[in-house]
Amino acid sequence: MNTSLEGHGHISASSLNTENNRSVFELTEEQIMVRDMCRDFGEKELKEQAARIDKTHQFPMETTKKLGDLGMMGVVYPEEYGGAGMDYVSYAIAIAELSKYCASTGTIVAAHNSLCISPIYYFGTEEQKKKYLPKLCSGQHIGAFAITEPEAGSDAGGTKTTAVFKNGKWILNGTKNFITNGGVCDVHVVLAVTDKDAPKGKNTSFFIVEKGTPGFSVGKLEEKLGICASSTTEMIYDNCEIPAENILGKPGDGFKIAMHTLDGGRVGVAAQALGIAQAALDAAANYAHQRYQFGKPIAKQQAIQFMIADMATEIEAAWLLVYKTAEILNTGDRRRASKYSAMAKLYASECAHRCTHRCMQIHGGYGYIKDYVAERLYRDARITEIYEGTSEIQRLVIAGSVLADYES
Repeated sequence: MNTSLEGHGHISASSLNTENNRSVFELTEEQIMVRDMCRDFGEKELKEQAARIDKTHQFPMETTKKLGDLGMMGVVYPEEYGGAGMDYVSYAIAIAELSKYCASTGTIVAAHNSLCISPIYYFGTEEQKKKYLPKLCSGQHIGAFAITEPEAGSDAGGTKTTAVFKNGKWILNGTKNFITNGGVCDVHVVLAVTDKDAPKGKNTSFFIVEKGTPGFSVGKLEEKLGICASSTTEMIYDNCEIPAENILGKPGDGFKIAMHTLDGGRVGVAAQALGIAQAALDAAANYAHQRYQFGKPIAKQQAIQFMIADMATEIEAAWLLVYKTAEILNTGDRRRASKYSAMAKLYASECAHRCTHRCMQIHGGYGYIKDYVAERLYRDARITEIYEGTSEIQRLVIAGSVLADYES
């Protein structure tokens, strides 16, 4: 039996009904529609190709176009800009379902939605929104977010890329690395130092950069452990000329925009991790029924049952954190969103790590073989504890927020 997030369509909690007689633990009709649509897409489009593109490292461009037709390349953004106009719960469900079938696809869609479209929508001018969002939300264009540098990973304040205003243009110089969608993006946003004398937090700005901009080029395409069909590259700026109107917000807004963007991005990573974790549970439970040892299915062995129980419980608990975070994002309460997005990302990513470990353990030697999905899930899960803020950074964010509440 493939449970596959089934419990998240209806969880019995009759004592917690809202005024419209819907339990707080039930999804809306729209959210169920999104789940079923993405599940159907996963079965028909992603399931068969996931192992193949993982092996060939082929970016699934046609897949992103089809997802654009379904509204999944601009889930939470208004219809006036070409988006689907849905909420963050729907977004989390979509990313989880896609990632359950193909984590590379989940990564591509999440980075596009959360990291490129988000800062343009929330901080862009009306002219910028009208120019860039329709093609991004429709999937005609792919987006990326360039913040990480060789010497500025967890410490985004260590950014070395510079932008100098000269002759009516911004001139960018520097190198970014580990940029998701970097090799295929039509549009990306990039962080650069605009005032070297200003204090950290006030010295950087974001810019919108289009493919083909003079002075911009794509560097090394990284060979990765997991999510191999996603494009992860260097981005090189060599006297890259950016029109003055392509700055996002005001000069010095870079840190503020980055933190706001990552709050939404982290719930996407949490959802991706949960999709991987659910796939691991599905694979482990199905294999446990099929694999016979000592004259009976290993599903009858208590040791296996304990691992299955732990996986199911952790996934359920992680979903509650993700749902709460998504609802907070829906309200626009960004102060609370920062703490809860860190909690959701931390717990869901470490849940995925544990679940894929148990999945491989239940498969035994077969789990170590590429013919079985357990091996790919184990590799794909690892990055969720690293990108968009390591687990250690999430703990710092959470602790800072909690301890601040106890200050006199």
